[in-house]
Amino acid sequence: VWRLGLPSWGRGYQHPEHPFAPIHKVSLASLPGNKVLGEKVESDLRSWRTGLTHESHKKDVEQVYLRCSEGSIEWMYPTGALIVNLRPNTSPASYKHLTVCIKPFKDSAGANIYLEKTGELKLLVRDGDRSPSKVYCFGYDQGGLFIEATPQQDISRKITGFQYELMNKGIASDLHTVSAPCRPCSDTEVLLAVCTSDFVIRGSIQDVTNQAEEQESIIHVGVNKLYRQKSKVFQLTGESGNWRGQIKTLLECGVKPGDGDFLFTGRMHFGEARLGCAPRFKDFQRMYKEAKDKGLNPCEIGPD
Repeated sequence: VWRLGLPSWGRGYQHPEHPFAPIHKVSLASLPGNKVLGEKVESDLRSWRTGLTHESHKKDVEQVYLRCSEGSIEWMYPTGALIVNLRPNTSPASYKHLTVCIKPFKDSAGANIYLEKTGELKLLVRDGDRSPSKVYCFGYDQGGLFIEATPQQDISRKITGFQYELMNKGIASDLHTVSAPCRPCSDTEVLLAVCTSDFVIRGSIQDVTNQAEEQESIIHVGVNKLYRQKSKVFQLTGESGNWRGQIKTLLECGVKPGDGDFLFTGRMHFGEARLGCAPRFKDFQRMYKEAKDKGLNPCEIGPD
């Protein structure tokens, strides 16, 4: 990993929990291709990695500015603190409509992750929290990310990291519905999902793998017709030329293998297909025909 260590300068950052502590200077570090703009490091890359340079600055605060809507942060041998500023290449007026989601790496350790706004810290992810596959989401306007290293006897094996995504608030609420997450979709919701989902397929449930530790189920799907997919989750496999793929959903939804075709819709989230609406295909055909006869279907799709 290429690193460029720069002298400490710029405005100070005072820890909100210790207002009378000495003000820490901002220490900057960047990767090749990053642009140093005054007192901040701005990156057009989607991911950012940093670590120790020639010495440990236990009280330094580093800042990084990322422009992409998704990517990852990897902080090796964390000491001091890191401020992560997400600045997507969209109009600032649209920021209020964005949700930020982060998914810590499985072995992430060495720092607490806070949500920071106007000097106040709210703990988001505690160091040592091993909640597998847990995703933390918050409104863009709720604040930025402040990552503070925890005291360690030996930091040589510590790496703090996570994936991040910025998305429209409507999409985020679809993915993380708190109330009744397994509720069947209404006809209107199904028809809208067909038009707006990242993937839409007709298929059958070949098998279901339950992951109790992660509280998730993996649905192994045999694809009969592929209407749309944003990423190549569903692919041709083997000599038979059959399309197959995997879709994740909550374990509590109790998905089981069974006969018949379904219309599977959903979103891509951190590189995985997440289940949205999934009516039986014969029910979707009925919904689609009724809406089309009334001129109410929001988009055209061949239901056969």
